[in-house]
Amino acid sequence: MSAVDHYENFPVASVLCPPHLRPAVVAIYHFARTADDIADEGQASAEERLQLLATLRSDLLNGLQQTGPLSHHWPSMLHALQLQVQAFDIPVEHLLALLSAFEQDVIYTRDKRVYPNRAELLDYCTRSANPIGRLLLHLYGINDPVALQQSDAVCSALQLINFWQDLSVDIPRGRFYLPLNAKLAEELDFARALMREGAGLVHRVPGRAGWELRLVVQGGLRVLDKISNTDPFVHRPKLHTADVALMLWRGLWMSPKPPLHS
Repeated sequence: MSAVDHYENFPVASVLCPPHLRPAVVAIYHFARTADDIADEGQASAEERLQLLATLRSDLLNGLQQTGPLSHHWPSMLHALQLQVQAFDIPVEHLLALLSAFEQDVIYTRDKRVYPNRAELLDYCTRSANPIGRLLLHLYGINDPVALQQSDAVCSALQLINFWQDLSVDIPRGRFYLPLNAKLAEELDFARALMREGAGLVHRVPGRAGWELRLVVQGGLRVLDKISNTDPFVHRPKLHTADVALMLWRGLWMSPKPPLHS
């Protein structure tokens, strides 16, 4: 789940996020954004990007375990993250999974590799997107298997939707996230079904955050509609005021039992 341009569905310091959780959410976001920027931004070579990601991993682990020296690159970001990891017993394996996904981005771009099938792309999603949902659920104290499965479904769907709305941007940058020989219409249907599979999670997340999640789910479904009605290889679909109003209406009437009406 990702903020504008970086983790577009990540509820960073949202007014709907309980105040006591905001520092942890922001710390996780800044870590993810830092890694994302290393993998994507600037003019560094692939080898330099991979080295920086490896350094970030070492700094994270050394800082948490107090077992080795730290680099000078991200002291304030890592210090804030370490405080929240200790305060909420945040599972570090989810943070490491994100780094693995960013490293894969760099390697696939460097080697001009594409995803041969949906299974390999979904494997990437288990490290690039699903950890975000699991981290947020951990902060809310939700860890039962059904909720985790629903979260994975929503996060993977969001990741796929973000890929396919950005085809016109990613392809010129050497990244192609549509499975080889796949039909886009079939992949959109798959993402829609995946989102609906996990949509029941909105009734498990407490308070205002559950309402925000309704908008995340409905936003993803609405973007799928937009992609279906445009050429994403040429234009990036955008949501407008009327779309947001529709998302609010549909979110309000989300049934506690699937299937959802989209």
